[in-house]
Amino acid sequence: MRIGLVGTGRIGAFHAGALARHPEVEALVLADADGQRAARVAGALGAEAAPTVDALFGHALDAVVIASATAAHAELIGRAAAAGLPAFCEKPIALDLPGTLGALHAVAEAGTELQLGFMRRFDAGYRAAREAVAEGRLGRLHTVRAASSDPAPPPAGYLPLSGGLFRDCMVHDFDIVRWVTGREVVEVYATGSDAGPAMFREAGDVDTAAALLTLDDGTLVTATATRCNGAGYDVRMELAGELAQLAVGLDERTPLESVEPLGPPPPGKPWPGFLERFGPAYEAELDAFVGLVRGERENACDGGEALEALRIAEACEWSRRERRPVRLAEVPAV
Repeated sequence: MRIGLVGTGRIGAFHAGALARHPEVEALVLADADGQRAARVAGALGAEAAPTVDALFGHALDAVVIASATAAHAELIGRAAAAGLPAFCEKPIALDLPGTLGALHAVAEAGTELQLGFMRRFDAGYRAAREAVAEGRLGRLHTVRAASSDPAPPPAGYLPLSGGLFRDCMVHDFDIVRWVTGREVVEVYATGSDAGPAMFREAGDVDTAAALLTLDDGTLVTATATRCNGAGYDVRMELAGELAQLAVGLDERTPLESVEPLGPPPPGKPWPGFLERFGPAYEAELDAFVGLVRGERENACDGGEALEALRIAEACEWSRRERRPVRLAEVPAV
């Protein structure tokens, strides 16, 4: 199998390494807006570097992996669809609903496959939680708590291009809440704080946010996120039901310290970032994509799933700006 990969930044280079190691990938062609960076990554992996993205699409490829800057995602999805190629794309499809719907229309018209990079669906803990809920081991689920905390803010130049904390970061929580619970969000109420570094205010973004989501069966979900969690990278979910409760992401590396006399010791080596925490999940999602291209597996996260997560993020942004609850029915789905 010949796979082309666009974007060789941090996550793109990680994906390139995973694909280079995959037994079913015979050839890997890399491209980047920075051609020298693509050449460096390709050289380290024994892969081929195309001088431009146009040149990459000129190769005889079986599939495309898109890990470029977010602003280019929708166009690249459209190019892959027009070429009849299945595509894997890092989230989001686009930073707004019109761009997302346009890309999804191109995929539907071409009849190709699009898998989105919501890697938490491939994490062992989240998969165990989904199984526990589906089997009824928690009883009636009444409360879910989700948290995503980055250890340090991104570069200032990234913020205006990110789509904001709800679309860029918390969209992972919104997707995984739907996937683990099997329910849909019907209403959100969200707020945010820009009391941290000035660059967030200058970008019209927030560094910390919280959202209350109501699911279609009445389950209540709280989702929080921050860019300023100096203790380390912390992504967790707690699910509480009438019979039991469980936690995802609670282990010896969780950057959380108990002040109780009988509490566990502080973590000796907190998670430093997303690639370390979710490395196996990133590899598993690409393995699933290879299986999809080979016709051996179903699509684990198609464009429609990504659209629903974005609609929740959009509703949260509206709620924050307008200071009111927002029904998901207010956010266009087509």
